[in-house]
Amino acid sequence: MTKLLKFLSRHFPRGIVGLARDTRGGVFILMAVGLLMLATATAVGVDFARSANFKSALQGAVDTAAIAGASVYLNNGYGTEATTAAANYLNNATPNLPKNNGITSTVTVSASAPWTVTVNAKSSINTSFGALLEKSVAISTSATAHGPTNPNIDFSLLLDNSPSMAIAATQAGINSMVNLTQNAASGYTSCGFGCHEQNTSSGIYSGTTQIDLYQLARNNNITLRIDNVRTATQNLMTTAKTTAAANSASYRAAIYTFNNTANTITNAPNAIQTLTSNMTTAYNSAAKIAVLETYDQSYLTSSNYTDDTDTDIGNAMNTLNTNVLPNPGYGTKAQGDTPQEVLMLVTDGVEDKIVSTCTSGANCVGTSNVSSANGGLRQQYMLDTSQCTAIKNRGIRIAVLYTVYYPLPTNAWYNTYVSPFESNIGTTLESCASPGLYFAVSTGGDISAAMTALFTSAVQSSYISN
Repeated sequence: MTKLLKFLSRHFPRGIVGLARDTRGGVFILMAVGLLMLATATAVGVDFARSANFKSALQGAVDTAAIAGASVYLNNGYGTEATTAAANYLNNATPNLPKNNGITSTVTVSASAPWTVTVNAKSSINTSFGALLEKSVAISTSATAHGPTNPNIDFSLLLDNSPSMAIAATQAGINSMVNLTQNAASGYTSCGFGCHEQNTSSGIYSGTTQIDLYQLARNNNITLRIDNVRTATQNLMTTAKTTAAANSASYRAAIYTFNNTANTITNAPNAIQTLTSNMTTAYNSAAKIAVLETYDQSYLTSSNYTDDTDTDIGNAMNTLNTNVLPNPGYGTKAQGDTPQEVLMLVTDGVEDKIVSTCTSGANCVGTSNVSSANGGLRQQYMLDTSQCTAIKNRGIRIAVLYTVYYPLPTNAWYNTYVSPFESNIGTTLESCASPGLYFAVSTGGDISAAMTALFTSAVQSSYISN
């Protein structure tokens, strides 16, 4: 210090040297600097705590948004739904976050398996001493959720048991039925169906007893399509039981058959099994699945002439949607949550019902013997998918197993009333199904394997991977 003062006295004016010797205000300068440093450190600490708190809150919202999207991302057919679900959740969560300068976000879904939903979000918060240091602190966060895995699910099976499901299950079986009915009475000749009638006039006899074509198939060990549906349903109950145990998930099943509008699906004998978690009970109940027994040709009962209009898919779906199917939950184990809902439809896709106005594209025939109160036209046509839309709009998924309608090109009725739209039955049913939940099985195909594949596709939930 002495050397410094000597240097200053030789090279600088006396006033400057005096200023250097004067230390009376130094403590105040040091105190001011110290207080500034302390305030700055405090502000930095406060800002760090605020940014950490905000980032934690934002991360929680992003995590949950990703899970919300992934919970519906079963495959790439659900990309739009997954993106919307994630974005909506984050938008709804934003007002509840700590004060910030606005949030920008992106949602990205994977284009192939594994099906993932990634949410990225950016924001900033103002600092305590913005003019002195940085004005704001940037915050960014990200989450990726995989979906789906193993939710709790209710499966409601809606099975077509109308007379068309009594067709022989294989081509060989159809050929056998045709050969066995070569000499049958008019209306039954060369028939590949095991029609089930209480008061038959088939002209086919077992000994001295006239039998219907259903019994004819039984007597000759010919398997019908409805038999395969019954077996497939029982196998599905076994699969559901083992899968539930393996996945630590809870599955419940209900089984309904449908045919003529007059036969309500929620009443016996169409209510095969109401919703149950006991798959052994459901398995045993599935043994009751059988083709509709009519009184005879054109009569549902001895006093109810229906002109063979015994298939109303839309009415069955509407009844389930209105009276049976509960609102779906997310299928988690969280308190208050409820199972997801899946409707599994098994049908050959052709309605045969009485209408008052013929649907555009359909060929209808007048049925003067049918009560005018029910309409006077017999219509065979494809399912009206508006019923499917109403169900899916509730968040209920629809799985469809199409047992392919067997073409009968030598049959005049088929050529007039079914053939014109037959090629569109499958695409109509596929549009009814939720993405990834449609299978078609042709004559001789494995209905049980297809039903199991549908079940496997439906049984899946979501989790955060990073």
